[in-house]
Amino acid sequence: MSATSRVPALAPFRVRSFRFQWPADLATSWAFEMETLILGWYVLVETRSVLMLTVFASLLYIGTLLSPMFGVMGDRIGHRYVLSAMRAVYAALATTLMTLAFTGALNPVQVLAIAAVMGLVRPSDTGMRIALVGETMPAPQLMGAMSIQRTTQDSARIAGALTGAGLVATLGMGPAYSVVASLYAISVLLTFKTGGSRAAPNPGADTAGVSAGLRTASGERETAEAQPQARFPQTAVAAGDASARPSPWRDLKEGLAYVRTTPHLLAVMCLAFLFNLTAFPLFHGLLPYVVKEIYRTDQTGLGYLVASTAFGALLGAIALSARGGAIRPARMMIVSCVAWYAMLLAFAYTQHLASGIAVLMLVGFTQCLCMITMAAMLLRTTDVHFRGRVMGIRMLAVYGNLPGLLIAGPLIARFGYPITATLYCVIGLAFTLLIAVRWRSHLWRLEAPANTR
Repeated sequence: MSATSRVPALAPFRVRSFRFQWPADLATSWAFEMETLILGWYVLVETRSVLMLTVFASLLYIGTLLSPMFGVMGDRIGHRYVLSAMRAVYAALATTLMTLAFTGALNPVQVLAIAAVMGLVRPSDTGMRIALVGETMPAPQLMGAMSIQRTTQDSARIAGALTGAGLVATLGMGPAYSVVASLYAISVLLTFKTGGSRAAPNPGADTAGVSAGLRTASGERETAEAQPQARFPQTAVAAGDASARPSPWRDLKEGLAYVRTTPHLLAVMCLAFLFNLTAFPLFHGLLPYVVKEIYRTDQTGLGYLVASTAFGALLGAIALSARGGAIRPARMMIVSCVAWYAMLLAFAYTQHLASGIAVLMLVGFTQCLCMITMAAMLLRTTDVHFRGRVMGIRMLAVYGNLPGLLIAGPLIARFGYPITATLYCVIGLAFTLLIAVRWRSHLWRLEAPANTR
C-alpha cells in the first residue's frame, strides 16, 4: 500500500497533476521569498529611505488590476498554459538582474524598473495556481489539497528567507540571484507537466450567478440555459463554433457580475481587500524597516523573522490538512481573522528580536487558517466555468497592498511604526466585524454553502 493510500492527508498526491504542481509551486515560492528579501534589503541599504522601500514593495503589486484578465485567459486557454508563461517571465527578469549584478551595473533605479515589470505578472500567480488545483482536484479533496499547497509557500518562506539572507551575506548579489533564476527555470519546466483532465464539477457549487443570468447592454437578461455557447467559451469551441466565443472583456464582465450577485463571494472579496490594505503591509512590505530601525539588526535577523512567520503558517497548514474535513470554512475564516489582527497588534509593540519571532509565529498561524479556509471556500462554492475569473478577481484584492504601503510610509515617518500598526489593526478589526454582521446569514449560518464541510 502506498504512502498516499495510508495517510489521508497525502491523498491529493494521487492526482498526477498535483505531483508536478507541488514542486513547481515550491520552486516559485522559494524564488519569490528570496527575491523579495534580497531586493528589499538592497533598496533600503542603497537609498536609506523607508519611502523607497514602500515604493519597491508597492511596485510588486502594480499589476494586480490585470489579475482578472489572467483569470479570463485561464478559463479560455487553460490555467496551465497561463501559469507557465507567467513563470517564464519571472525567469527572464531574474536572469536580467543576475547579469546586471555580475557586471556591477546594478543600481536602485534598475531594480525598481524590473520590479515594476515583475509586478505586472506576479500578483496573479497565487490565483492561477489555486485555480489549477481546483481544475484538477476532486471536490472532497480540495481542503486537503489547499492545505498541502499552502505548505509549499510557507516552507519556501522559511528556507527561502534564510537562504536568501545567507547567500547575499556570504556570496554577494550575483551568485544569490543565479539561484533565484535557476529556481524560476525549474518551476517553468515542472508547470508544463501539470494539467490533464478536469475534475468533476462540484455539485455543491453555487450557480446562482449562472442561473440568474446577466444583463446585456440593452437591459435584457440572458441565462446560461438560453445561450450556453455565449456563456461558456469552452462550450463554443467544443461545438466547433469559434464565432460564438465571446470577447475576453465580456468574459470579465460576466465574472464580475457573478461575484456581485453571489453574496458570500462578494463578502470574501471585501475581506480579502481589507486584509491586503491593513494586515499584510505590517508584516510583509514593512518588515525590513522593523528589523533595521526597531530591532537594530541586519538581514540575517530579517530572515529569522520571515522564517518564523512562515513556520507558524506551516503549522497551521499541517493542522488543516489533518483536521480540515471537520471545519466550517466561513466561520473559521472570520474567527481566525480576528485572532490575526490581535497578533499583529501585539507585534507592533515588541521591542526585541526574540519576542518578535515568537509573536510572528502566531501571526503566521492565524493568517494561514484564514487564507486556506477562504481559498477552499471559493473553490468549493464557485461554478467551474467561473473558477479562473473568480480567483483572478480575488487576486485583484491584492491591490489593497499598494495604498496600504504608500499610506504607511508617511505615517511611520511622522508617528512611528507602533501607532501606525495600531491604527491599521483597529480599522481592520472594525470592518471585519462589519462585514461579518452584514453577510451573517451567508458566512455564519451553519446551513450556508460557505460553511459546507
